[in-house]
Amino acid sequence: MRRKIFAAAAVLWMIVIFSFSAKVSEDSEEMSRSVGMLIGKTVIKEYKEWPEKRQAAYAAKIDYPVRKAAHALEYVILGILLTGAILDIGNPWKRQLPACFFIGAAYAASDEFHQLFVPGRSGQIRDVMIDSAGVAAGIILACLAIKAFQCRKPRKIEGNCQETT
Repeated sequence: MRRKIFAAAAVLWMIVIFSFSAKVSEDSEEMSRSVGMLIGKTVIKEYKEWPEKRQAAYAAKIDYPVRKAAHALEYVILGILLTGAILDIGNPWKRQLPACFFIGAAYAASDEFHQLFVPGRSGQIRDVMIDSAGVAAGIILACLAIKAFQCRKPRKIEGNCQETT
């Protein structure tokens, strides 16, 4: 049941990613600019007193890192969801984790290809690499969470943190 829920969540999240990628460049830029302004308001105490022009300049200055962080975060979440959908905890992980990565990386590549057809957008190999790194990070985080959860449970399972009687 867990795997079905994660699979459904992964598909829904892919739809969310697709919808972000389907935004024309002006809408996408406006969204990242508003995130930049929110970061300014949150991080810089005197940001609200700055003139609008300076606030906009700050948001523009951090636009590139905001966009790349958004790419990575979208795919960290996808990596976590794919791991939850694919990983059968009772079987060897070494055979299952590459499938999680390759599905996520393939989706990243297809999403960048999709952007070639969106007005003002482009598909970037660099973004596929950032997205794929996000998938890998999500898989690692999911595995660490699973291991941590297993270590908290007092059970005798070969290969678990420690055996208890």
